[in-house]
Amino acid sequence: MEKLRVELGERSYDILIGEGLLGQAGQLMSNLAIRGRVAVLTDENVATLHLETLRHGLSAAGIEMVSLALPAGEATKSWPHFSRAVDWLLEQRVERGDVVVALGGGVIGDLAGFAAAVLRRGVRYVQIPTSLLAQVDSSVGGKTAINSAHGKNLIGAFHQPALVLADVTALGTLSDRDFLAGYGEVMKYGLLGDASFFDWLESNAPDMAAGDVAKCIYAVKRSCEMKAAIVARDETEQGERALLNLGHTFCHALENATGYSDRLLHGEGVAVGCALAFEVSARMGLCSQEDPSRVRAHLAQMGLKRDLRDIAGDLPGPDKLVELMGQDKKVVAGTLNFIMARGIGEAFVTSDVDLQVVRDVLADSA
Repeated sequence: MEKLRVELGERSYDILIGEGLLGQAGQLMSNLAIRGRVAVLTDENVATLHLETLRHGLSAAGIEMVSLALPAGEATKSWPHFSRAVDWLLEQRVERGDVVVALGGGVIGDLAGFAAAVLRRGVRYVQIPTSLLAQVDSSVGGKTAINSAHGKNLIGAFHQPALVLADVTALGTLSDRDFLAGYGEVMKYGLLGDASFFDWLESNAPDMAAGDVAKCIYAVKRSCEMKAAIVARDETEQGERALLNLGHTFCHALENATGYSDRLLHGEGVAVGCALAFEVSARMGLCSQEDPSRVRAHLAQMGLKRDLRDIAGDLPGPDKLVELMGQDKKVVAGTLNFIMARGIGEAFVTSDVDLQVVRDVLADSA
């Protein structure tokens, strides 16, 4: 088992990465002084696969659990389901000293974390991410949110977990599409700040997708190391943390345009967004044309989407997509900030982007 520490003073916490952690959950949570019971929020698909394993892992340490399974899918990150979750937690008499557990992918992690943030003005919660995307990204760093008709993740709070348990055994239950969608976020870390990690992924990611557990553990650990270091320096995204949004400005607009549906999974949107961000960077003379070509070649190697034309169904034109980008959280004083790149592993934040170049790239990708 690998162990990382997110250093945030009194809000510091551990990330544990390994095999079989669900079955050891009670023991691994023992230092949280749980008062005999936890409330678990999950989704219906994850509940079928993992809830009983978690129940046994908790009961082995004398911890009981109650659970609520919400529908699976991005549409669950909405006011109706959020309200249902909060009301259920109140019905269960969850108090400030209790612990809420988020068991599932990024949707459940985001919603459960936000529920924990506002319940009685803040209760502790544990992230147990079961998807690759959640293990390397959304479970770490304390960003919690639900979606609005105006855009993705616009309603939320910063609320750090008390512990993250990343059980890579759960990755074996993912569909190929869900695993690869999560891989879009893994690849992002190499592109934004570690060229050597991207080199490693070019050689080893196919083995990860084929089920190599040791390589999955390494990729999850390296991704979490990078995110933890950035979060420790910029917890509430005043500057450097925005780098973690490489590809996301494009991604969030595309998710909005596809109605937050299965037409485009979040990690697929990130993969397309990274390809678009590197193409815009190259056309603006910020990086060489070899860099977006290399990004696209790796996405092709992994069988991931890389163009707008790879997304099923009709999409709005470039003008509308740019308008949707204007709803992004990276808009400051009315100015949209982009994450651009000077090369593989060299991302930076800038508002100095020619929107006509963005429109041209979107048109060429469609």
